[in-house]
Amino acid sequence: MPPATLTGFPLPVEWFKTVANIKSQIKRNRQNEKRRLRNKSAKSEMKTRIKRALRDAHTDATTDQTVESLRAAVKRLDKAASQGIIHKNQASNRKSALMAQVAALQVAAAASEEA
Repeated sequence: MPPATLTGFPLPVEWFKTVANIKSQIKRNRQNEKRRLRNKSAKSEMKTRIKRALRDAHTDATTDQTVESLRAAVKRLDKAASQGIIHKNQASNRKSALMAQVAALQVAAAASEEA
């Protein structure tokens, strides 16, 4: 992890390109940076899909759009686990929590319709 500057913000990655003077370590640093950016993007998409599924469930838990966004979130969690971005148990725990939240919203929506 790069050290923070006096302002508290990390220095740009370009500043660290000359740290390693061994060819294999320079290559490893390049690979790690590419992977970090790819994982960051995938994690962000995963969080977005989960938020979208919960938002749709809050508006109306019984629509096709809610089901579709929930399916997309679960698919993205599975894909992240298969790519090694998150652990498979973490993916399972997140899916379980997501399903429980959506189920609770569906029960609340059904109860409010009856009342």
